[in-house]
Parts: sequence; structure tokens; C-alpha cells
Amino acid sequence: MTDTDRITVYEDNPWYWQYKGKPVLLLGGSDLDNLFRIPNLAEHLDLLQSVGGNYVRCTMSTHASWFYPFKRVAEPYILAQYDLEQRNEEYWERFEEALKLAWERDIIVQIETWGTFDYYRGFWDRHPFNPKNNVNYDVQRSGLPLVVDSHPIKTENPFFWSVPEEHDNAIVLKYQRRFVDKLLDYALPYPNVLYCMDNETSVTPKWGAYWSEYIKARAAREGVLVHTTEMWDPHDLSHQMHKATFDHPETYSFVEISQNNHQRGETHWKNAQKARASIHPPRPITNVKIYGSDEPYKDARDGRGGLFGRTRDGIERFWRNIFGGHAACRFHRPPSGIGLTPKAQAQIRSMRMLTDRMDIFSCEPHNDLLSNRKENAAYAMANPGCEYAVYFPNGEAVDIDLGGAEGQLQAAWLDIAKSAWAREQTVPGGSVVTLSPPAKGYWAVLIGRGE
Repeated sequence: MTDTDRITVYEDNPWYWQYKGKPVLLLGGSDLDNLFRIPNLAEHLDLLQSVGGNYVRCTMSTHASWFYPFKRVAEPYILAQYDLEQRNEEYWERFEEALKLAWERDIIVQIETWGTFDYYRGFWDRHPFNPKNNVNYDVQRSGLPLVVDSHPIKTENPFFWSVPEEHDNAIVLKYQRRFVDKLLDYALPYPNVLYCMDNETSVTPKWGAYWSEYIKARAAREGVLVHTTEMWDPHDLSHQMHKATFDHPETYSFVEISQNNHQRGETHWKNAQKARASIHPPRPITNVKIYGSDEPYKDARDGRGGLFGRTRDGIERFWRNIFGGHAACRFHRPPSGIGLTPKAQAQIRSMRMLTDRMDIFSCEPHNDLLSNRKENAAYAMANPGCEYAVYFPNGEAVDIDLGGAEGQLQAAWLDIAKSAWAREQTVPGGSVVTLSPPAKGYWAVLIGRGE
């Protein structure tokens, strides 16, 4: 197997990925984040594949199930005791099975090595890395606290400062490295894996950089090339933290911007486009979490859901990201996103229907071609002179400049909610044309020479 058979940066357009030597657009959704805990995983992945999906998230987080990678060696009256030197065979077997099932279906898995929230509040209270829960070190030797009551944004657990350029905590780092080594034992043989260091981190950038280099060095020793990124917590992409990824291609070969998917409407688009313009050299941009769901959320102020935006917000974010030139998008699990629900299936299916009929890998975001446009009414991507695509969140008309294309062009209208081609018409090239969707609702149009 060569590096081009693995998931890697597309040779002809580094904003995108290639897999098995061919360019690939990653679209996904799943109902849990730590993939190997999904009941009937094979059926879930079959469903994703059937609607054109090929991208999932796999956090190494365990707080939702208390299912840990370490062997339980004793169980006193209150606390379970773990040995960080020994592995929980079931955990790792299920992890490997998830990678295998995805690989068999050409589905790309984006792993998150450190599940940030596992190491705070009640989750930390039960975690094997907590000194009171393992037989390998105590508070004095490890320097780790028994209690961390704050939110991860306050970065008050020194667990994330163990690396040599920060606290240089050799005792804790030893077991952190053992965990990552075990992860890589299983993951490196698979060609369908991307590596993200953390979930929504706010800690020192030296932490993520250390693990990125550690993973890449291990892969290099085994003769393979892997790709790494970091996911920062700030929702504003202009925040200084994001520069640690944007400005350091030598450390991170792709850029994960899921937290921008808290933004809405035009702001969501503009922030991502500004960030994209600042990334040099070009690298794939991924969104492993598209937020937004109407499903009730226990912490929602209105008691009805929508803590991270409504379903409409999530759907719009998904389409704006792809039309914005991003390489990968996945609907976040419910209730924070729409997962792989029927509405998510329709969006993935429709996006694949559209992009399969065009050469998206030769296109760029091109809202500059649109005029008479209301805010958040339409988004365009194009290879001017060859083909144009426009996304309409609510079926409102817009003008597009087709001046770079001569002669008669074919416009095919896609009813996104129904995943059906609804209408075709002829439009004149070499002029500004008004595009009016057939009805209100979600629409896309593809304009080109036709088949």
C-alpha cells in the first residue's frame, strides 16, 4: 500500500482529500461520537454508506459509558481501581472492529485522541487517570488533583500540561504515551484514519503540538504518512488559539473548525471564508461536528431544544461549508446535531447527488458572482466558464454572472429535502441570469454544459 492509497491531501487541489488515489469529498453523520459504542455499528455504517456518506467521528471519550481502555484490577466498596499498565481487551477489540467496519465501506474515521470533558467534574471523579482510581500513582507522585470542579475552558487540570515544554510531568506522561501507543497499535494499519488531538481544547498549544509530532513520528517509523489537526474551543475563528493550527502546517496538515458551526447565517459563512483565506499553504478544512437540532436538550434555556441552533441552522451550516470549499462535514450526534436521522440522510444524499454531477475539486467559493442577493439567500461555488452551483436556503431568487461561459447552458434544479432532480432549463451564457428556485425551501442548482 502506498501513501496515495491512504487518506491524504489531494495532489491537484490541497483543499481536499484523496483516498485510494482519487479525490474524495467527506460527508457524514452518526448518532454517537465514540464510534465503537454504537449498537449494531455495521448496520449504522451501512445506512450512512447507502445515502452517500463516508465520514465519521471516533472520540476516545468514555465518560458516557464508564467504559475505559484500562483493566480493572480491584473493586473496593466505592471506587473501582484500574491498572494503567494493563489494557481492557474488550475496549480495544471494539475500537479495532469499528475501524475495520469503516475501512470495509471506504468510510473515513476522524479520531479524537483526548476527550477533553472526560478530565473534568464528575467525569474526572471516576476516570482511571485520577490518582484515586488507579494503582500506579498517587496525588503526591503525579501532581494530579482528585477533584476538578471547573469547566474545561478554565484549563485547571494539569493533566493537559504534562508535556516536556510545559510541566514536564514524566510520571503522568508515561501513561499518556502508553495510551496513545496502544491507540496507534490498532489505528496505524488502517488507511482510512485522520487524527485530531483533542475535543474543544483551550490548553497550551504545546500540548497538541507534542501529540501531533508524537503520532507522526511513530507513523514514520512504521513507514506510513498520517494527517493530524487540533480542535480549539473558541467559536470565533479569529481567536488567537486557532492560529496554532492555521499558521503551522509543519505541525498540522489539516484544519478542523467545528466550533465555527456555532455561528449562524452570513456570519457563519464570512468567518469561515476569512479563515480559509488566511490558511497558507492550502490544506483540507474539516467540520467533524455540525451543530443544530430541534431535539430537546436538557440544558436548553427554552426547554425545547436548539441550544446550539435549530435543525435549520445545522442544515444550512452543512451546505455553506461544502459550498465554502471545505473538505469534510459531519452532522453532530443528537441532541446537539441531527446525527444520521432521516433529515440528515436527505441532506447527505442530496449533497452527494449534486457533487457527483460536477467536478467540485476544480471549483472555488464564488459569491462574488452573485448579485441582487439578500443576506443568507444564496451561496455559490464555481469553476467560471465551466460549471456553477448555487445553494438556496429558502428558495429566494438571485442573479448570477455567467459572463465567463459562452453559448447555451443547462441548469438542473435539485429539491434538497426530497433528494430529487425537479426541473431542468436552458440559460444563456455570457450574461447575468436570474435564478428563481421552483418553490420555497432548500434548493440547489447546477449550471453547466450538460452531459
